[in-house]
Amino acid sequence: MKKDTLLLLLLLLPLLMLCSCKKAVLATYDRSANVYFDLSDADRDSIVYTFAYDMTKAQDTIFVPVKVMGYRDQHTRHFEAFVEKDSSTARADLHYDPLKSEYPLESNAGRAFMPIVVHNISALESQSVSLLVKLKASDDFGVENPTLIRARIIISAQLEQPAWWTMWLDNYSRVKHQLFLIVTEQRSLSTVGLDAPKNLYFANLLLMMLSDPFKWVKDHPEKNYVLSSNDNGQTYQFYHVDNPNRSILLRKNSASGKYYFIDESGKEVR
Repeated sequence: MKKDTLLLLLLLLPLLMLCSCKKAVLATYDRSANVYFDLSDADRDSIVYTFAYDMTKAQDTIFVPVKVMGYRDQHTRHFEAFVEKDSSTARADLHYDPLKSEYPLESNAGRAFMPIVVHNISALESQSVSLLVKLKASDDFGVENPTLIRARIIISAQLEQPAWWTMWLDNYSRVKHQLFLIVTEQRSLSTVGLDAPKNLYFANLLLMMLSDPFKWVKDHPEKNYVLSSNDNGQTYQFYHVDNPNRSILLRKNSASGKYYFIDESGKEVR
């Protein structure tokens, strides 16, 4: 009996080995390629871009990452996008350049960056605008996941009062804050008492500029700011030569004969 069992096993062994050596069928990705915005959770909710700290830029470019889901290709492919105008407050040609009809994704690449050109205008100092961009299907790519094909961009130039301001300066306004940035080239001051000499030095630079803006412009030609008047010197526009669209009003006080910058509330900056 044992011999019969052993003989049966020997006969079945080649068949068992043949079955075990048979290659498993590999699952392959056979769906068409898709694109989506490769953003973090925070950026997906909104990408915030601010011109608040730089009046010199007339425009800048935001590069939004786009990623491919699927096979890479040896040829250049193109993806497409559009602005959902009903969900955007930004206006084409005013706040941003109109989007192109298509954008390239280079050969063998799994990722690209979609450039969005945004404009620095004075209205952004008081009110930010939003731009909702969505990917759409093209000849080369699909867009399967609706939650991953939208990017909301907030364009702003607003400044907020920092915690250190009241320690070294008074009478906060966004215009005064902007002038502080221009004059001192400092984005922040500390609240440490031992830093008082340094911080008071920067505060005094601003006060000196406010007392005689014309002298400051003359003494600092390297900063490329100008004062331009169209009404025989009653008012002036203060701006950087590279961006006249972002200016600050300087107005003569008829009672004192002195000139004061005017803030966002229409008050004199002192």
